[in-house]
This record gives sequence, C-alpha cells and structure tokens, in this order.
Amino acid sequence: MSGVLNVGLIGLGRLGSVYARNLAHRVPNARLVAVADRKADLREQFAAELGAVKVYESHLDLLQDKDVEAVVIITSTSTHKDVVMDAAACGKAIFCEKPMSLSLVSAYEMLHAVEKAGVFFHMAFQRRYDAGYLAAKKKVDDGVIGTPVVMTSISRDPFRPPLEFCDPKVSGGLIADMGVHDFDLGRMFMGEVATVHAIGGALAYPEMKSVGDIDNALIDMVFENGTLGSVQLSRNAVFGYDIRTEIWGTKGSLQIGYFQHTPILVMTQEGITHDVVPHFMQRFEGAYLTQIQDFVNRVTAGEPPSLTGADAIAAMRISLAATLSCHERRPVQVSEVDVPLHTIAG
Repeated sequence: MSGVLNVGLIGLGRLGSVYARNLAHRVPNARLVAVADRKADLREQFAAELGAVKVYESHLDLLQDKDVEAVVIITSTSTHKDVVMDAAACGKAIFCEKPMSLSLVSAYEMLHAVEKAGVFFHMAFQRRYDAGYLAAKKKVDDGVIGTPVVMTSISRDPFRPPLEFCDPKVSGGLIADMGVHDFDLGRMFMGEVATVHAIGGALAYPEMKSVGDIDNALIDMVFENGTLGSVQLSRNAVFGYDIRTEIWGTKGSLQIGYFQHTPILVMTQEGITHDVVPHFMQRFEGAYLTQIQDFVNRVTAGEPPSLTGADAIAAMRISLAATLSCHERRPVQVSEVDVPLHTIAG
C-alpha cells in the first residue's frame, strides 16, 4: 500500500463530522476521497465544505468506489453489522465506532466476516488515546500506585441525545452506548470483569421511558482477580461534560480528568469562577485525532490494529450483562450473556 491512504467515511453526524474534518485536514498520510450519508442536508454541507470529495447517499455506492481503500464507519450502532460486513466483502480496511453492535451474535458474525475476508479491522475507543489515560496507564504499569484494587469511572453528558438515538434499538441504550467506554477502561486498568450489578432509571428526562431507555445508572463490578469497580452514568450533568476516572492502588491513587476547560479564572466580588468542558468533541479532540492517525498509520504500514473486534466484544459482554442486571434488578455474571459460537451464522 502507498504512503497515503484513500479513505471513505460513512456517517456525517456530529462525531462523523469530526472524523471527516480530521481526515481532510489533519492526518497528513490520509486522503478523504468520499463520504456517504442518507441525509441530504449533511451531504450537501460537506460537498460544499470539502469540494473535491465525492458524496454518496448509500454506503454501498461508496464501497464500490475503486478509489476508496479504507472506510471509517460512524453510523448508528444498529447499522454497524451491515456496513462492516459489506465493507469486508469489498476488501476495504475498516475503522468502526463503538459499540460494535447491538448483540453478541451480530458482533461475532462481524468478526468472522472480517477475519474470513482478511481485512484490517480497528474498533474505536478514543479514551485509550487520551493523554491523561495513557499517562495513568504508564504509571500503573510502572507500579507507582502499587497494585490497583478499586476503579471508579464517571461519564456524564450535559444533556440527553435525541430520543430517536436513545432508543435501545438504535444505540443500545445508555449503559451499552455510554458505559462501554468505562467498561473498556476497566479492562485496560483492572482486567476482565466477572460480575456486574446495575441500577438505573429515567429520572431527569421522564420522556426517555417512551423509548425504553434511562438517563442515570450506577454499575458495580467485581473483576476476575477480585478487585472492584464502580461506574456512574448520567445524561444530565447540566454544568458541562464530566468524564473522570480514579484508580485506587495499594500505594496510592490516580485521578484522570478535569472540569476546567480554559486556563482562566474570573475573580470578582461575586466569587471565583471558571468555565467547564462543553462536550465530548472538546474533551477528546486530541484523542479522536490520535486514534484516526493510528488507524491510518497501521493500515499503511501493514501493522495489526491496536484495538480489535475481540476487544470490542469483551467490552460489549460487560455492557450487555450490566443492561440485563438493570432490567432484572439482580447481580449478573458476565458469562450469562455469552452465546454458543456454533449458533452464529457464517
């Protein structure tokens, strides 16, 4: 493969637009050659903004474009299986946003398809590329805080997404869509999860009940090595975007994350104030760029992906077990959600 990767992007929503602009302007060894989205207004906006980039309505048309060597899939979770399997059948290198799919059966079928096709497949978990989490991981690996024994992870959005996105049939729901990041971090810092116990409800936005989702959840975890974890999820952090993690060890602890976005304090008679992180695009701007740069680098160099379908499935198992726990109001062994591999098509 040449030193420059020709990329097609599928899905031009709020996160897809971040990836599209990064690929078009900030990844030197990538060339964004095509984009696809079902919404005409988004297509027209990017056609006007990016000029030479080809624009398609259907992902199938983009995949047939001979100039496209790799695809970046930023569509709703409910569509991931079809798009990934179509891309694999076309022999494209694949980058796919989390969560991998809505069910383990679909995820295993996707994994089988990309393995059978022999294509590069990278799953997106941008927090693993964030400077703070990377620095904390190195501290843990270097033994700075001794042996990690407890992890607390907080993910709070400043407002709820549109109800059509919140629908578990589209996104998987709060625990699957948002919590999967925290579950992946649990694997990164503590190891595999054995048991989860989740509670939650539609407490700030009662209308969430109309689509069968919740806006706040608490999930306790017991890892296979006996260590403990706790995840807090919320859609109503009205002050701003709140993403923090704390790792407690036998010799100390690490705190990752921050509230203050701009390094300025306003000091008046009314008190001392500062701004806060607005949303995920600002908090993880650098991580999104580093992640997509890593994807392009690895594809062009012929190296394996740093985050695989197996990693995504491992985090999915935890999120599905936590969702089941919340619905059934009981602790759940993660192994309870496993599916017999012989039942999977392919």
